[in-house]
Amino acid sequence: MSSVRFVVACLCAIVAALVLPASAQLGTDQPPYIAMTLEAESAAPAAGSEVTLAFVSRPKPTWHGYWKNPGDAGIETSVAWTLPDGVSAGPLQYPVPQRLIIGGLMNYIYEGEFAQFATLSIPAGLAPGTRIPVAAKVDYLVCTDEICVPESASVSTVLTVGDGAIASDARARFDGWRAKLPKPLGSDATFEIVQAAGAQRMFRLAVPYPADATAIDPYFYPATGDIIDMAAPQSAARDGDMLVIETIAAEGAPDAIEGVLAIGNGRGLSLAATPGAVAAVEGGAAFAWGAALLALGGAILGGLILNVMPCVFPILSLKALSLAKSGASEGAARRDALAYTAGVVLVCVALGALLLGLRAAGASAGWAFQLQDPRVILFLLLLVTAIALNLAGLFEIATPGAVNKLSASGAGGSFLTGALAAFIATPCTGPFMGLALGAALVLPWPAALAVFAGLGLGLALPFLLLGFVPALRRRLPKPGAWMDTFRKALSVPMFLTALALAWVLGRQAGVDGMTLGIGAALLFALGLWWTGRRQGRGANAAWVPAAALAAVSLVAVGTVTRAPAQAMSPAVLGAEPFTEARLEELRAQGKPVFAYFTADWCVTCKVNEKAAIETDRVAKAFGDGGVAVLVGDWTDGNPELGRFIERHNRAGVPLYLWYAPGEQGPRVMPQVLTPGMLTDLVAT
Repeated sequence: MSSVRFVVACLCAIVAALVLPASAQLGTDQPPYIAMTLEAESAAPAAGSEVTLAFVSRPKPTWHGYWKNPGDAGIETSVAWTLPDGVSAGPLQYPVPQRLIIGGLMNYIYEGEFAQFATLSIPAGLAPGTRIPVAAKVDYLVCTDEICVPESASVSTVLTVGDGAIASDARARFDGWRAKLPKPLGSDATFEIVQAAGAQRMFRLAVPYPADATAIDPYFYPATGDIIDMAAPQSAARDGDMLVIETIAAEGAPDAIEGVLAIGNGRGLSLAATPGAVAAVEGGAAFAWGAALLALGGAILGGLILNVMPCVFPILSLKALSLAKSGASEGAARRDALAYTAGVVLVCVALGALLLGLRAAGASAGWAFQLQDPRVILFLLLLVTAIALNLAGLFEIATPGAVNKLSASGAGGSFLTGALAAFIATPCTGPFMGLALGAALVLPWPAALAVFAGLGLGLALPFLLLGFVPALRRRLPKPGAWMDTFRKALSVPMFLTALALAWVLGRQAGVDGMTLGIGAALLFALGLWWTGRRQGRGANAAWVPAAALAAVSLVAVGTVTRAPAQAMSPAVLGAEPFTEARLEELRAQGKPVFAYFTADWCVTCKVNEKAAIETDRVAKAFGDGGVAVLVGDWTDGNPELGRFIERHNRAGVPLYLWYAPGEQGPRVMPQVLTPGMLTDLVAT
């Protein structure tokens, strides 16, 4: 056990020892943060048989419970049984856990409802009708991302010796819980601890696993804390019919190990491993880089599609037309293209690096995380307003000082334009992009940054091709008076973008925040109009009014705050707010469920909702099919939703999931929907 884990475990144990008895003595009426019940699969077990009991735990929102090995912090659940003579209970069986890193410490947890099983042995010779009272006192730890509370639950049930029959509703519930338990591997695994470069030791685990069997984000959960550095990343590689897990070893040297290998969608394999030679798999890097190459390709395609979005297309069009109008030489065209690409890629990589840093610090951030802050939305509103007014011809961009000198060369201006295009494209998500960015979050950081760079490359690709392929430039329309009309027409999608940002600001900061934002935008527009008038007269330092009023407008950026959360308004399709507990409840009832995750600042989400989800055709199909609809609103960056989204290999919204009755996991829908896609779900 590492020193950090040892200290944390000791502190938790001391708190549990002090707080639990104290709370019992005080008789506090504070409701538990985990509501626990005890259920029996059969209320009438046969004499001489075994019956499965389930400790069903339902954490409150934002709270979580712990696995058998809680990780770098936490306490294992303990059970004190009160049973009649001759009746015995086996150890707890845990479902496959989830991962949560807080402050660099790994936690093996459960969010949402989970059930721990125990097997009760009924002695032979008991007469039918004999009552068997069963009671248990369960001590456990429940935490949020910020605080932990030791809790204790006293649960009980009464069994009656009978024929062992299982009611249909109990069978359905237990089958659902049992599906989340790890299945026995059925063969022995092998592990080896080897000395790597320097003083670092590496842990390798070889697990027999068919080459044609699917494994999504394989991850090894050790049953004890002295095997691996639990917070260290793990890599997985295929070696024929063997799956090899590699990570940093802990300080111990165990003779045997046990644990669970998670293989995706809540499934796992319980295994035991003995020491033996495990060869380093050359394909390990290829496995990771193969996934990285697929993610890179998706990111490039996704970035390419972003160019048709209303906030990016006008910028790209103007850059293309300016290239044709200038009649630049081959060398100048290539310099402009490379500078524009550098600006786009640099911003995408910077945002990606910041995102990875936040996640490493324990935040559940996703792509476009900055748009969860109303100050960023207001800044974008001012920026887009300025671009729209510039396209409309109100003023000409003539930046002062060093920035003006930078842009005077053409390449500097192209760099700044590329950076601008990348920054304002973040509210949009298109096909291929979501899966690519979701994969980036589980790749090693160099590969992840390469994926973010690929997104920038895709976004810059049209202008890059124009700069390096003269034949494409020759196909551009010849310069003429029509260009001024076209430029003014391009201001329309930018004004619409500004309108959408004002709406998002209102959703995040309320009516007062939206009024403040519109007022700041109008004040900034006044400064730009004034600057345009001075430019028309040829005045010196024409940009001064715009700069002065921009500074005043930016004060609003620092003062706007998020409005208090409001209850979700009634939605079409009879939708309910998403919670994992409600999802499990609906699935236990055998209902088909359509769950979708959205945000006010996500353009793709809103288009899908208006064009597909909220249509009469879909409403009728879902109503006829008895489909329950759950909506996860991620506008404010809810960390619980963020972790759920991440578990489905997505970096952000939109995410659309279809849960068919009887199927173990969901079907992940495309990120661009049509009404036909949704009605077909019910038909099948």
